[in-house]
Formats: sequence, C-alpha cells, structure tokens
Amino acid sequence: MMETARERLANYATPPLLVAVTILTSLGQQDIAEVGFSGAPAENVLRLARLADDCGLDGVVCSPREAQAVRPAVEREFLLVTPGVRPRDASLDDQQRVMTPLDALNAGADMLVIGRPIRNAPDPVAAARQVAREIEAALGIG
Repeated sequence: MMETARERLANYATPPLLVAVTILTSLGQQDIAEVGFSGAPAENVLRLARLADDCGLDGVVCSPREAQAVRPAVEREFLLVTPGVRPRDASLDDQQRVMTPLDALNAGADMLVIGRPIRNAPDPVAAARQVAREIEAALGIG
C-alpha cells in the first residue's frame, strides 16, 4: 500500500510529502497489546518507521519519545512529525508519550504538533506565540 502510494505520487510535478502514521501518542503498552501488537510502543514505532523508509516514504508521524531512536535508524533524510508535544505546564489530556517542544526538537523532531494546548487556550494566538518564544529563547535565535 505504501509503495503504491509512492508510485502514484511520482506522476505529479510537485508531489506532496508522504508520511505514515506509526503508533498514536495516546496509546500505551496495554493499548497496543489490545490491538494485537507485541512489544513496547518504541519497538513497534521503530519497526514501522523502517518499513515506511524501505517503501520510499518521506517520513513518519511518531511520538517525540521515539524520534531519537528513529532518526539514526533510517538511512536518508526522513521527516519526523511529532504529535504529543506539550508545553511544560499543559495538561496531558489523553496523551501518554509526550515531550515539551524543546525536548522534542532535541530528540530529532522536524515538525511539532501542538494541538489542544494551543487550540483550547483562552487566547490560542498568544499560546502559539509563547511556545515559539520559548523555543527561540532556548535555541538562542529569539
């Protein structure tokens, strides 16, 4: 299925990026066992990321906790999109495998998905700007 998707996109002059979802960040060990996977979430994410890489995809969606293991496991430039990113003081909601924005970037994430902490904030624009300021300050670019 992934190879077919890659082949079909090859016909476009400017194909979109093609990424596969590994294990949802809201799933923990027991959850993945209930759907039939054995092993820890990190093991499954790594296996699925390698499969996506072998099929020629551009990257994967994975927890920032697994980004550090995925990055060296792939042989080429590979996009890591990481949901489950939460500012330090934010509620975890249903997320089980999370990191702060800076920790996610340091773990190798390319794109951060910071949904509910921004969407549910009283002022979403201010919340997004605050996250950006924290990252910039920590990286020395602000």
